[in-house]
Parts: sequence; structure tokens; C-alpha cells
Amino acid sequence: MLLMAPQLSIVFSLSLLLGIASAIDVFGGMEFSYLGKDGPDRWGMLEPKFAPCSIGKRQSPINIQRNLTVHNKLLKPLTRNYNSVNATLFNKGYSVGVRFEEYPGDLWINGKNYTLKQFHWHLPAEHQIEGQQFAAELHLVHQAAVDGSFAVIAALYQESNADPLICRIIEGLKHLGGENTTVPLGILNINELNRRSRKYYTYVGSLTTPPCSENVIWIILGKVMSISKEQIIALDIPLNSDCKKNARPCQPLNGREVDMYDELSC
Repeated sequence: MLLMAPQLSIVFSLSLLLGIASAIDVFGGMEFSYLGKDGPDRWGMLEPKFAPCSIGKRQSPINIQRNLTVHNKLLKPLTRNYNSVNATLFNKGYSVGVRFEEYPGDLWINGKNYTLKQFHWHLPAEHQIEGQQFAAELHLVHQAAVDGSFAVIAALYQESNADPLICRIIEGLKHLGGENTTVPLGILNINELNRRSRKYYTYVGSLTTPPCSENVIWIILGKVMSISKEQIIALDIPLNSDCKKNARPCQPLNGREVDMYDELSC
């Protein structure tokens, strides 16, 4: 079980009032982009429900500065239990990802169960470490049935060798069409996502796309993964022309604490 710091113990029932639950259908019918008049700087003005993008004080992503993180000895290893299940590749226009047609497993935080709903990629990465922007970022989106609140595990990639998970969907990516198209993947092996994490950072933030709803638990894995140039291209091709670089700029911390778990220093 992952024991979160006191400041991360949010009353997540409030999340429904903030509209988080409506966002998990990531985010069909919402018009925004990453360029020009519909770009990140203007998201909060596009629709009233997008207001948190402009006025929220707990927004994501962030730049993680190691000297400002708190080594929290109350944090525990991540408890994840993912299974190989029937999956579908999807293209939302602004992101490409995988959703599940069966129960794929879960994440436990503070005794609360968060079911894995889908995962998707951002090119380049959204979260930064010491100002470094990585080649890509994977978001594993989890939602709690009890109150609709979210927990997202993020993995950063550097351009190098091919990622085994993306290798399993690469043929599907070749057949994926434009916005709102899907490709059945059959049974997808996601066992490597269960690998033990020796280090991670965690804080309370928001969704990184409109409506930018807040009180999302973020967990950024310390181990940087690798992705090949060919895989980056394959993930990029299906995206809309104004979403080719689908990384929201880093947002101010506004006094938030970023906690760190490090197995080697426990």
C-alpha cells in the first residue's frame, strides 16, 4: 500500500463537484489544441468548465527540482496489480492511447482502490526534472469507483532503445486512422507495468488537458524508460496537426510540496 503524505490526503469526494468524473472519457467532444487561439495559454477561456486551466492553483505538469523535494519516510512502495486483458487502441486527435474492455487491474493508495482505466502518451514529456524535458511521457490513468477521483502514474522516456510495451501495439498504430478512430488489440500483455519502482515523486495536481480538474494524485516514476525514434514517429503520426507536440507547459507549484520515495535511502 502506498501511504501518502498528510498534505496529499485530499477529501476526494469533492472531485465530483469539480467535474473530474466527467473527464475520464478523455475528453470526447472537447475542442482545444496545442497551437494558436485554442492553445494551452487560452484553454481556460474556451469554455466555462475549462476555467481551472487559467485560475487553478494546483495545476499540472510541474518541473521537479530535487533540492525542493521532501524525502517522506511515510511513503511506501507502489502496490500495482495489472493483468493482460482485451484492449483497444484509440486516437482522440490530441493523444493516442489504450483503453481496456475488461478489468485490467488496480493501484492502491491509502487503502483506496484506483482502477486502471487507460494509458496514453505525450510527445514530448510534460513533467520535467531539473528543467530537463524528456522525449515522451506515459500516463497511466486510474480512477476510484468510490468517489470518481483520479491517480495518475507518469513514466518519462528518453530517446534510445525501443520500448517493449509500444512494440506490442506498433502494428495497431500503423492501422490507426485520424481522430476518434480505434483499432482492436486483442489481449495486451501489460505485465511489465507491474515492475517494482525503487524511486518516485508524488504531489497533488490536475489533469493536464481541459478541463484541468484538480485534486489529482500524481506519481512520477524515478526510473527513466527508453523509446526509439521510430516509436515516437509512430505515436505522432495519428495526431491532429495542431496537437503534434501535445505537452502542456509546466505550471507554478504555488507552495505545493513534492514528496519523494527512495527505497535506497529508507
